[in-house]
Amino acid sequence: MLRSLHFAANLSWLFPEVKTLPRRVEAAAHAGFQAVEVPWPYDTDVTELKKVLEENGMEIVLINTPPGNKERGELGLGAHPQQQAEFRRGLDQAVQYAKIVKCKRIHLMAGRFPMGLDRATVAMAMEATFIENLKYAADILSTEGILGLIEPINTRITDSHYFLNTPHQAMKILRQVDRPNLKLQLDLFHCQIMDGNLTQNITNYFPLIGHIQVAQVPNRNEPDSPGEIDYNYVFSLLEGLGYEGYIGCEYNPKGNTVDGLGWLKTQWMAN
Repeated sequence: MLRSLHFAANLSWLFPEVKTLPRRVEAAAHAGFQAVEVPWPYDTDVTELKKVLEENGMEIVLINTPPGNKERGELGLGAHPQQQAEFRRGLDQAVQYAKIVKCKRIHLMAGRFPMGLDRATVAMAMEATFIENLKYAADILSTEGILGLIEPINTRITDSHYFLNTPHQAMKILRQVDRPNLKLQLDLFHCQIMDGNLTQNITNYFPLIGHIQVAQVPNRNEPDSPGEIDYNYVFSLLEGLGYEGYIGCEYNPKGNTVDGLGWLKTQWMAN
């Protein structure tokens, strides 16, 4: 089991007991990981991050575009009709950072519905903006050999205001953008909450899946913790489908991170 699957530690969630990003990279390496994902690395000097990655033989497999202005409640700008210039500046920042640390995947965050506006009124404008921005971003990323990703985030537990919230909505947008280097980032935590039906969703959307993330539902803890998803089955399904990408461990450890890695260390030792 799991012998052909590749796992990356999400350093915004794992190793919270370690305070700085460079030290979290070291902690992940010591725990047995060979890859990490870092949603927003921008507060860490890029040369420092590159150095610690190289010293520990670690690959960084995913970063996000900048979230925007957190004081205004922004969480990405890709679908915001009035923030296209700011989205493109953030994209440039992400690309430059990714190139230095040799990261080949960027999550292009859609963002939230603007506060105080009727969702039904702005939804069409946001979709049109997102499609336009994604076409622009995909063309930029293609020149750098970088894969662009979009991720549905559930609106029932995690973020009630997020624009992109189901895999079906994401697939509709991907088909309209129609760029080979733009794919689906499927977080199974969000997918289970919004739609369930994981076998069919994974199988049906498999050709357009560019990255997967995992956590148990509903408490977003380790995959082997009590909850709704049988990850042994899911991992076997992904192996059977021939999934060759990374699986990001984006969950909230119930205790010390290393103590909760038994589900994964058993598989590492079997290889």
